Amino acid sequence: MSKNAGLHAASRNRKDEFYTRLPDIEKELRHYAGHFVDKIVFCNCDDPFESNFFKYFVLNFNKLGLKKLIAAGKESVKRNGCKPCVAEVTTVRDIEEYDRVDMEDIAGLFKNGENSLQELSGDGDFRSPESIGYLKQADIVATNPPFSLFREYVGQLMEYGKKFVIIGHQNAITYKEVFPLIKDNKVWLGMGFTGNAGFFQSPYEDVAKSSRHKEGLIRVSGVTWFTNLDLKKRHEPLLLTKTHSPSQYPRYDNRDAIDVGRTADIPRDYAGEMGVPITFLNKYCPEQFEIVKFRKGDDDKDLAINGKTPYFRILIRERRARRES
Repeated sequence: MSKNAGLHAASRNRKDEFYTRLPDIEKELRHYAGHFVDKIVFCNCDDPFESNFFKYFVLNFNKLGLKKLIAAGKESVKRNGCKPCVAEVTTVRDIEEYDRVDMEDIAGLFKNGENSLQELSGDGDFRSPESIGYLKQADIVATNPPFSLFREYVGQLMEYGKKFVIIGHQNAITYKEVFPLIKDNKVWLGMGFTGNAGFFQSPYEDVAKSSRHKEGLIRVSGVTWFTNLDLKKRHEPLLLTKTHSPSQYPRYDNRDAIDVGRTADIPRDYAGEMGVPITFLNKYCPEQFEIVKFRKGDDDKDLAINGKTPYFRILIRERRARRES
């Protein structure tokens, strides 16, 4: 069974119960702190009593300078039988430590009337009219959306012109609805997970074959963060140390471009097109490189070398200004 077998099965069976850990949220979102000042944040796949996204923003509400926090989602598994609800927070007092934030603390946010907690009339789905109504209010969306609905989820965010930082599988890069957004610099990758794999709370069996396991958690390979919030990493050029050699960089049968098997092997002295693996996007600097095309050659067939097709390739070229400098 492959490392991604559990994820693929989840997509086929619409098993989308992968709950993000608080430390992973904190590790990623600290890189976007300046974006949240005086903003309305919406966690639209998040039961406020169970979501670590909601918990993170409650704990950091004042530090981030949030204007408002909204969380709404489908019925929580742990609160089985409870109707979906929406939380609207504008004031946070006396919540300081992670290990002290539990359901009692969350409920305390709504006792003095400064904040609002109410049942939804619908099922809390992010596509519901109620959820879209809250989405229209928001400046930034932050959550772990259903893997099986990622195309539709991102499409909705783009339709309503929202900023976001969300979790998805790296294979989403290859979706016809997502790659053009990356090519046009409308969406990019965030800082990511250590080892390009995440550990999630989940009811499913951990089938990933790896020495890295954590008790009570499921390991999912190839997960990453997608965002359209700018961050420093995105503007750090990749240090190129390799030189081009025809014997080491084969050419494609159906495109005037060379194949580069690893991002670390991108030559510093080649001005033409290069096919690189999708993991290149973790190092992509738009001031240094231009994304040309995904996967296809001039004949609109998959890029091939001596009749064989390498795994997904992104065609790039170094920008002229960078080459000349």
